[in-house]
Amino acid sequence: MLAAKEPDTEELVERASQGDSKARQELLGRHRSRLRRMVAVRMDPRVCARVDPSDVVQESLTEAFQNLSDYLRHRPLPFYAWLRQFALERIQKLHRRHIHTQKRSVAREERWALPLPDDSVMKLARRLVAQSSSPSHRLVRQEQRETVKAALAELSARDREVLVLRHLEQLSTYEIASVLGISEGAVMTRHTRALEQLRGLLDDERPENHS
Repeated sequence: MLAAKEPDTEELVERASQGDSKARQELLGRHRSRLRRMVAVRMDPRVCARVDPSDVVQESLTEAFQNLSDYLRHRPLPFYAWLRQFALERIQKLHRRHIHTQKRSVAREERWALPLPDDSVMKLARRLVAQSSSPSHRLVRQEQRETVKAALAELSARDREVLVLRHLEQLSTYEIASVLGISEGAVMTRHTRALEQLRGLLDDERPENHS
């Protein structure tokens, strides 16, 4: 006998909106691992030393549960894009409290903006280098990672964020568009442009181009 297919998120949202309490619990539970990944990518190690990332995840899920009825009435965003906002806001507050990040004015602050820890920058660089390098260039990958790290700093904040959301948080194009408040086409354009810029820099740094 075949096992019953796990309901997808949209089906759970629909069931939850009709009063299915089990669907409400499943909605939050099925995205716990995604929130853990997001928190691991975003939290500064100095904050992690003082606050358990698991607590951030649990508190974010609790707050989301308290606001779930309102979400189900209005559905302003894809479910996970809405859910991760609670974790993002909690991390922003922790950064301001524990590492004295200067709070920008509300008028200037992007709702998705959050500095990326160095460890996550290097993780992103490793992933992009792995995609961009052929086996014959394995020996220079450490140098390439440093090049990618420097190049990432030169990208626009939004282009860099597209790479982070896609390659570290592993969001879909639809989710990224919702997080950044841009179209899916703009997400794909920015993703392609950022990768081309990074690959161009890698090509320039390869040994055969300096011989």
